[in-house]
Order: sequence, then C-alpha cells, then structure tokens
Amino acid sequence: MSTQSSRRSFLGHAAAGFSTLALSRLAQAQPTTEAPPRAAQIEHAVTEAVSVEVNARPIPNFEPRDRSHVRFGQLQYRSGLVLTSPYRGFGGLSGIRLDPKGERFLAISDQGGWFTGSIRYSGGKMIGLDDVEASPMLNSEGRPITEKRFWYDTESLARDGNVVYVGLERVNQVLRFDFAKGGTRARGEVLPTPPAVRKLPSNKGLEAMVVVPKGQPVAGALIAFSERGLDADGNLVAFLIGGPSPGQFSVRRTEKFDISDAVLLPSGELLILERKFSWFTGINIRIRSIPLKSIAPNALVDGPALFAADLGHEVDNMEGIDAHVTPEGETVLTLVSDDNFSMLQRTLLLQFTLVE
Repeated sequence: MSTQSSRRSFLGHAAAGFSTLALSRLAQAQPTTEAPPRAAQIEHAVTEAVSVEVNARPIPNFEPRDRSHVRFGQLQYRSGLVLTSPYRGFGGLSGIRLDPKGERFLAISDQGGWFTGSIRYSGGKMIGLDDVEASPMLNSEGRPITEKRFWYDTESLARDGNVVYVGLERVNQVLRFDFAKGGTRARGEVLPTPPAVRKLPSNKGLEAMVVVPKGQPVAGALIAFSERGLDADGNLVAFLIGGPSPGQFSVRRTEKFDISDAVLLPSGELLILERKFSWFTGINIRIRSIPLKSIAPNALVDGPALFAADLGHEVDNMEGIDAHVTPEGETVLTLVSDDNFSMLQRTLLLQFTLVE
C-alpha cells in the first residue's frame, strides 16, 4: 500500500472515530427528561424482512505492497471481498456464524438486524454472496428490539444449533432466540446473567460470545467477553454463564488491545479477535490463542498471538470471526468488518487458512 493510501485510510478511521464520538456525546448531552435522538441510534435499523442486493469486489492480496506475501503469522491468506449494497441498512456487521461447510451464514448488524445468505466460491476463493436477506431482530412481544430505548447495539453472536444468543453492548443484556420457531423471525427472550454483567461499561461491554459444546472443558457454558470491561488489575473481564462452573474470569490485556470477537475451534483452542486504534499507528488487529482448559472462575488466562495486521494490510474495523473445516481438513477462519455505516470505511469479508 502506498504512503498516500495508508494516510487516506488512517484519516478515514480517525474521521469515523470522531463522528462516532460526536454522536455519542450529543446523545449524552440531552437533558435527562428527554429521550436521546432516536434517528441517530437506529438510522440504519432493519425495519422489515427484505431481500438485499450485495455487490462484491475481490481483494486479490492481503498485503498490496508485496503481492507475493501470503503467510501472516500462523495464517495464510485465501481470499477477500469488499461488500457494498444499495440497501441503506446493510453494514455495521459485528458478528458472523457459518454452517459447517462455510457456505451459509448468519450475521448481525450493530443496529438490531439479522443478515442471512450464502458465500459463493470458485476454486476455494470467495467470489460473492447469494440469497442475502435482512430482517429485524424481534423481542419477546414480536416487535423490533430497536423500539426499546438503547436496545440496538447488538455486538456479539453465538450459536448452538437452533439456539442463537445475541449480546447487546449498550445495555449489557443477552437475548436467546430459538431458530426452530421461525428462524430470524423468532422472538428473543432475555437470558439471566450475573449482576456484574450489567455493571460493564455501556459502550465497552459484551462484545464476544461462544457456546462450549459437549466433550470440551466447561461444556454447556456460554462464554461472554467484554470489549473493555476491566478488573482491578486492568485485565479484560469475561464470564462463564451456565455450564458446570459459572463465574467470572479475566483475559490478560496487553498492548492496549480490546476484544472484538471469539471463536472456539474443535481442537479446544479458543481464538480471540482483538483490535486497537491510536493516532500514531492507526488501526491494528490481532488474533490470540487461549487454551479452553485454562478457563475457570477467577482464572487469569493468556495466550500467544497467531496473527497481527495493520493499515499496511487490507483491514478495517474487524469485529467478527468464525471458523469451519474444509473436506481437505483445513481450518478456515472468516473475518468480517463493521463499517460503522461510514463512507470512509469498508465492509470486508476475509478468509485465511490456519497453518499449524
């Protein structure tokens, strides 16, 4: 990537950050007797079930300045797409879950919307999306969750068969959906959580969730990670909800990275997607590996970084990660970015092979 392109990308992220901060400060500045401006909160909310046209432009190289470079830490680049759509509610993607073949996907927008569809491949490379549909996330009464004040910041997504969990960062609540009852038309029920979950920072709260399947340590637990809820030692707060040993634990925070998503591999390896932004380095992302067996109430867990990237690579505000295994036995990681509905940012879909 040229210096000029890097500068443009950096300034884009900076401007988007200022824009988001300005909206947040504007809402906070309203008198307590008045509701904050609803339009600023749910401007891009999905209001009805609708088919969505999504255009895809391929990203041939993850590092444009060196097209021969395909290995990045323990990941090897496979393919990527820049996604755009004339549908104004498309964007803000903060979580994604794929079927075992890596084809059908379920994604969430951070403004209370579901997106479903299929990834189209050619020769193992992603080339587009098909059959994309959007629909509003519904509450227990069958109404869009965005009708309730602050119930729109849907940031984390976990799936266990037909049971889907969604974390709302702004109010630090978890909704449970039974997709056997209508798929994305299912109604969400509030899941009981530890009192400490509600005390997380309202805009740095629940950001990542995974369900632990049978045969793994702490099987049956929903593991929920905060983006930047900190314990007394400055480490990232996380929770074991349900399962054999519910409780709170911490993830060691290093280099000022925050958690944006997580995925549990069949091997029992928990991968945590992290990001940070600064005026000096722009946006940085990394993936850390945490042994699932190390997670327990009151534990402090840590693990090595498998992958790191910055504005010299084709990255944006990467917020979602999932994994599937190919018929050849390769573990493929899929990452998606949240464009904040900003003209200065992009919705990216990236895939890498995890190299042992």
